Amino acid sequence: MVRRPVAWIVAVVLFGEGLGIAALNWFLGVVVDRQDMSLAGLDPHMMSVSSKIGGIAFGLYFALCGLVALLVALRDRPPAGFGRVLLISTAVVHGLLGAFTWGLVGWPAFLFMVLVLGLVVLLLMTYDRPAEPAGAAPRDGTGGDGSPVTSPPAPTTP
Repeated sequence: MVRRPVAWIVAVVLFGEGLGIAALNWFLGVVVDRQDMSLAGLDPHMMSVSSKIGGIAFGLYFALCGLVALLVALRDRPPAGFGRVLLISTAVVHGLLGAFTWGLVGWPAFLFMVLVLGLVVLLLMTYDRPAEPAGAAPRDGTGGDGSPVTSPPAPTTP
């Protein structure tokens, strides 16, 4: 099946993206700190610290989403509860980032964001089908003992 490889790929991409976002924002914070210029009266040190904190927070968010995808790949079970919410939120974030990067960065960054969005949605959709219970009747029209399955009588009105 395609479920586990997609989950592994999503985990690796999200871990890499988390590390890249954190490193990029840390670098931008260092650049702002070394320029020692004010932007509309804002404190440059505060802008530098804010960039570093935001980068670490956003990087940890992507790393947490990557951890959820990694657990899905290891367990081969669908994400549930908070993990599913995290994966849905990262799909929404990649959709929004894709829209912004089209205008600000260009189409290669847009394609990357759409690719990650597609991978996360594929991960969510491949695990969407619930597994059949152990006592469920087979779909070939027979009961568990080989006898034909009949529908109940239709209700009648008096």
